[in-house]
Amino acid sequence: MSTLKIAVILGSTRPGRNGKAVADWVIDRAGARTAAEYELIDLADWPLPFMDEPLAPSMGQYQGEHTRAWAAKVAEYDGYIFVTPEYNHSLPAVLKNAIDFAYAEWNNKTAAFVSYGTVGGVRAVEHLRTIASELQLAHVRQQLCFSLFTDFENFSLFKPGAHHDTAAAGLFEQLESWSAAMKTLRT
Repeated sequence: MSTLKIAVILGSTRPGRNGKAVADWVIDRAGARTAAEYELIDLADWPLPFMDEPLAPSMGQYQGEHTRAWAAKVAEYDGYIFVTPEYNHSLPAVLKNAIDFAYAEWNNKTAAFVSYGTVGGVRAVEHLRTIASELQLAHVRQQLCFSLFTDFENFSLFKPGAHHDTAAAGLFEQLESWSAAMKTLRT
């Protein structure tokens, strides 16, 4: 079986965001992995308008060039790690919008979640799990939740506790094994 490709999707474009440091930490930890190649996708580099497609993404008849380019990018991967803050007990609109632009490109793949916020971003992940289920994305149990109070100095400098390394290893193991299994459904 060929090497798995996993996208680490940074789900915030907010100026001064904490997510870039979190996503970089995930990419750094993933660098030691041999079962998959990990690549960062920063939604700041994908300035999608609010959903502007005339047909539902599940029909697969994308009209806009930006939609076709985004769908092609999503299709490249066997799995995804969504890095998200929690905004108002949910995920950022930019992340939801990016997810909504595609459909079949997400199907029969695997997702994992890394979140941060005052309560670790857990409510954003709860919403993402529901969305992933609708997209036929198998989501793994292990997740990483970083607290703005304990994993960030002055709420902005990312300094996660060492205990997160063990949880990250578990997340990678689950994501890679499930992504390999789901790949057999698509081939």
